[in-house]
Amino acid sequence: MLRDIIIGQYYPEKSIIHGLDPRVKLFGTMIFIISLFVNESIWGYVLATVFVTAVIKMSKVPFKYIIKGLKGILFLLLFSVIFTVFFTDGEVLVKIGFIKITDNGLIRGAKVIVRLIYLIIGSSVMTLTTTPTDIADGLEKSFRPLTCLKVPVHDIAMMMSIAFRFIPILTEETDKIIKAQMARGADFETGGLIKKAKAMIPLIVPLVVSSVKRALDLATAMEARCYQGGDGRTKMKPLKYKKGDYAAYLVFALYMGIMIGMGVLL
Repeated sequence: MLRDIIIGQYYPEKSIIHGLDPRVKLFGTMIFIISLFVNESIWGYVLATVFVTAVIKMSKVPFKYIIKGLKGILFLLLFSVIFTVFFTDGEVLVKIGFIKITDNGLIRGAKVIVRLIYLIIGSSVMTLTTTPTDIADGLEKSFRPLTCLKVPVHDIAMMMSIAFRFIPILTEETDKIIKAQMARGADFETGGLIKKAKAMIPLIVPLVVSSVKRALDLATAMEARCYQGGDGRTKMKPLKYKKGDYAAYLVFALYMGIMIGMGVLL
């Protein structure tokens, strides 16, 4: 299950999406997320489906690889849907005690689950087609005007880059610890909620210790290399827009314009 987590992982491939500037992909991801809230009609979701399917196709990332990343949020999806269905007012369709299912609850629940799935897929496509270094460079370049307000843009981008790099490392470390504990007789599957929570203690302690050790090693390595932040630093591969990047900006703007238009007219 831990290996199904794909957020923060990079899928190497030669595609149109991989070749785009990271600033374009960050902008496109933001536009896609906003569009899910701008237009909640059925036609809006149809357009979003066509759009995200086309992007996945052009990225050459296997669709099954992206879908398996949803396994990690099944509990969140179920909790959100159940909470929405049971606590939304409307015409009561089914009532069992204090639990009631309404027509508006079913509609809103369907919208919530589709929206959450698309949020995860959209974010996953961005991280799968962009290296952590490029994400950090794109964030730093995009928010550089905020340095006039004394915002430490470089430091924030560096922290996000390190966080993205640590996700697959910690996932692999957790998987190793689980296998080691199971080899010693630990049981993470059977029993009630309290028993499963207690069984996680032998997993959490070594994972925290390992994480702290890695963080200290990283800090020592950065100090040994005289790292002092973004002042005066240069880039080995400076970001430069290409014709395809401008075309992508135009596509994203057109997509957002259609979504807003549909939301107003429908």
